Amino acid sequence: MSQPRIISLIPSATEIVAALGMTGCLVGRSHECDYPAEVRGLPVCTQPKFDPVGTSLQVHERVTDLLQSALSVYRVDTSALEQLRPTHIITQAQCEVCAVSLADVEQAVRALSGGQPQIVSLQPDTLADVWNDIRRVAAALEVQEGKLLEALSARVESIRTRVLPDAARPSVACIEWIDPLMAAGNWVPEMVDLAGGKNLFGVSGKHSPWLAWADLLAADPEVIIVMPCGFDLARTREESEVLIRRPEWQNLRAARTGRVYITDGNQYFNRPGPRLVDSLEILAEILHPDVYAFEFENVGWERLKLEAQLR
Repeated sequence: MSQPRIISLIPSATEIVAALGMTGCLVGRSHECDYPAEVRGLPVCTQPKFDPVGTSLQVHERVTDLLQSALSVYRVDTSALEQLRPTHIITQAQCEVCAVSLADVEQAVRALSGGQPQIVSLQPDTLADVWNDIRRVAAALEVQEGKLLEALSARVESIRTRVLPDAARPSVACIEWIDPLMAAGNWVPEMVDLAGGKNLFGVSGKHSPWLAWADLLAADPEVIIVMPCGFDLARTREESEVLIRRPEWQNLRAARTGRVYITDGNQYFNRPGPRLVDSLEILAEILHPDVYAFEFENVGWERLKLEAQLR
């Protein structure tokens, strides 16, 4: 097989390609692909059809309005594809809000005048699906994935095998969107369980559900972990003001006891690629700092300051 020319249209796929040792074969990326750092200089092949700057409520309203009149909230730059002449395009069919849709990519590829690249579509809902996606990408690129999967699995097992009694497992609410409130689904409930917590909202393998404030208050979780989709640590810290200003916020046990944590959801929890194992380690050291220490604090997560919550 000649050297592949890969365009990745979703950050997690870019990370999979890199973890497989194929970074040098990437010739294009999505507007959100930023890891590893060397991919940032690649040509950008997608753009959002909405302004992503604003509060979580503003972004939600823009995306909702757009989806009422369009099948996708992103556009593919067909001229860029034409110029880059990819042999492989990696995209996803998991979430229309996360990246360009498979239908958009297929339409763009049909419009190409040159050869037709192979489309590799990923659809991860669980950790097992992510491992299968790594196998799928490796097979398409004709490279070996065994050592990568062995290393990732070993890290997962090192956490899973430290069995904690039920009494030591705190109840956990993972928040994937702040306004309106949404709980984290897909692979996150599974990771909470592996990390030694009791997940309260969201079902493993199912899309993230909307969450009513009344249900959050009724469950009164011991731990709240905020991981908004697409938000880095600084933006999540800023947007957490929306939670703190709610009159019912101080009625939550996690707020009163200082067990609210914010994370870089954009780099970790929202990307179903190799760094979901980093995300699992973040969860483990948040929930059980006396057992796990992976040194992600102030990089991937931080505790929401108690004095800020109770002012």
